[in-house]
Amino acid sequence: MASPPKAPAADPIDARLVRRLADILTETGLSEIEVEHSGLKIRVAKTLTAAPMQMAYAPAPAAAASATAAASAPTGTEAVVPARASGDEVKSPMVGSVYLQPEPGAEPFVKVGDTVAAGQTLMIIEAMKTMNPIPAPKAGKLVAILVEDGQPVEFGEPLAVIG
Repeated sequence: MASPPKAPAADPIDARLVRRLADILTETGLSEIEVEHSGLKIRVAKTLTAAPMQMAYAPAPAAAASATAAASAPTGTEAVVPARASGDEVKSPMVGSVYLQPEPGAEPFVKVGDTVAAGQTLMIIEAMKTMNPIPAPKAGKLVAILVEDGQPVEFGEPLAVIG
């Protein structure tokens, strides 16, 4: 009877800790988290099946918008500009939710067609309850904004194009 108590003691992984880490992933929207303490390293990661579905879904609205373009020019123009924009992409440096204005109801930081200075805030990304400004990497004209306000973004995802 001495073996059953030793088996759990030999297992250094605390299931409650793993569950707490998984809860943190869900709460923060992160895709993975790794913790190391006293020589024990635990990594918890989500399978990102939603991202490929989102990528496959993204062209569909553009196709629908192109079909709508025949009936309504303004909708088609807005949908086509991001798809054909040329210039340098501004990519997300982190996972989080993107916001195009400093607070709800305020004017956006920038609009398509604005001339931006290097370092000027284009938008913010909320990650773990922290608002992180996303600066323009160079001066130029803002050719396209590729995200919508409040949209979740992944690391490296294109956010805007500066020409």
